[in-house]
Amino acid sequence: MKVLGISGSMRKNGNTAILIQKILEHVTENGCDEIETEFVSLSGKEIKPCIGCEKCKESKWCTIISDDWEEIAEKVVECDVLILGSPTYYYDVCGQVKNFMDRTYSLYHDRKLAGKHAIVVAVCAYRGCDRTLETLEGFVNSHEFCYLGYVNGRGYHVGDILNDEIALEMTEKVATKIHKLLSNTLAGRKTKK
Repeated sequence: MKVLGISGSMRKNGNTAILIQKILEHVTENGCDEIETEFVSLSGKEIKPCIGCEKCKESKWCTIISDDWEEIAEKVVECDVLILGSPTYYYDVCGQVKNFMDRTYSLYHDRKLAGKHAIVVAVCAYRGCDRTLETLEGFVNSHEFCYLGYVNGRGYHVGDILNDEIALEMTEKVATKIHKLLSNTLAGRKTKK
């Protein structure tokens, strides 16, 4: 079983990344060797925008192959639980996350992500988390993920999020949901054998 955390922040080790890594740490703390976690930062990655060419309707995959989107999208297709996070830019997700999400239109035609599970993460300095969460939730709902919840927090400078006790508590709660879900799935598979 695989849990994939993607931070869309341009700060590789920024507040969004910190929250996602906290969730992944809590999942592994619960101790199950059959649950694998992976963290991916979109910082430093080239994610070109969707060009609306509609070629993906036939190919069932994005036809833009000259950037980093494909490698990350393959990880999303292979995971069981996706944690997707974004800092808040002008009351919404940052451009890198929006480009990444828009390109997944190519996965929508065959519902390649339907039935997977998702948690979304938003960080803002003062305001705007609600709209950022709405955009991320719209993404997971459109792809028919099973929505497990969200984490949102406040922080501006790198590391500020560690002072947000509520956000840190939320990371533990969603990690517990992930662990229970995957443990039950694994137990069900063993029973069937």
